[in-house]
Amino acid sequence: MKGLTKERLVARALEEGFVKVGVCRPDAVPEQAGRLRAFLAEGRHGQMGWMAEREAWRGNPAALWPEARSVIMLAEAYTPEADPLAGLGARDRGVISVYAQGKDYHDLVKRRLKRLGRWLIDQAGGEIKVFVDTAPVMEKPLAQAAGLGWQGKHTNLLGRDLGNWIFLGAIFTTLELEPDAPEVSHCGSCTACLDICPTAAFPAPYQLDARRCISYLTIEHRGPVDESLRGLMGNRIYGCDDCLAVCPWNKFAVAARDLGYRPKVGLPELSLLAGLDDAGFRAMFAGSPIKRIGRDRLVRNVLYAIGNSRLPDLAAVAAERLDDPDPAVADAAGWALRRLTGAEASPP
Repeated sequence: MKGLTKERLVARALEEGFVKVGVCRPDAVPEQAGRLRAFLAEGRHGQMGWMAEREAWRGNPAALWPEARSVIMLAEAYTPEADPLAGLGARDRGVISVYAQGKDYHDLVKRRLKRLGRWLIDQAGGEIKVFVDTAPVMEKPLAQAAGLGWQGKHTNLLGRDLGNWIFLGAIFTTLELEPDAPEVSHCGSCTACLDICPTAAFPAPYQLDARRCISYLTIEHRGPVDESLRGLMGNRIYGCDDCLAVCPWNKFAVAARDLGYRPKVGLPELSLLAGLDDAGFRAMFAGSPIKRIGRDRLVRNVLYAIGNSRLPDLAAVAAERLDDPDPAVADAAGWALRRLTGAEASPP
């Protein structure tokens, strides 16, 4: 490989801004196919049909690109500077998951992956493919196999020297690289992440039912959310950080290095968000991962938060959306108005 060493690869990855790097084989997680099959069979993926459609690739990373001989897994930190749970008490404002408060991580991480990949080709030849959460790649199991950390009881990756505020990127390569030792769980008897979940989305440790997860409900779920869950969502309008925020291993979390992850949107006012049209939505969230869910889904979430606010002054805001062209938004407006006034609501 033209003299390339693991030490040089790691050093270069750290120079690019990653906080940890490891290597595994594409076939390092054979048990994941069965686990994914069971997850899908129980319907825990909800409306995420793409998981079932690409099951063969997602369950077997080696099938994604048969020519690949090694997978380089990389972690990038986006650790918040402030307590992400503090905003839950601001009832007139919406809480957005930490990862989505700045620039779109897909763009930031992929840019770094491509630079590192080009360097790798220059140094050692071979071919590469880079992935950042947009292809059927089992990033978290592969990251554990590569020694970056382990999947905690909340199913997210965390590390003793990383915490759990991390993005993952993967470089598949035809090069034969020495694999690292896999990591094992160090969660012990801790159940903090399970206990704090507002919707009881964890049927058991290390298992997630996405259909009850607020991140899924606010981002992936289309149409009205089940009424039994709406009241549990609080003022979370895009994602949920509760299980991540309480992990004790975050005392070792690495600071975010990229200024792009610094918050741009903060805690926006619910009354402002509820009045957004498509153009206003696109302007406000340009360059943000929030743009992927579109105006209708965000405003639906905002109206659930308004209904949970217990602030009568926001009833008028909800009433303005009763005749919204999107049925889920109009339904959410009616629900919010009933919660705030105790009266049945109908379009004017």
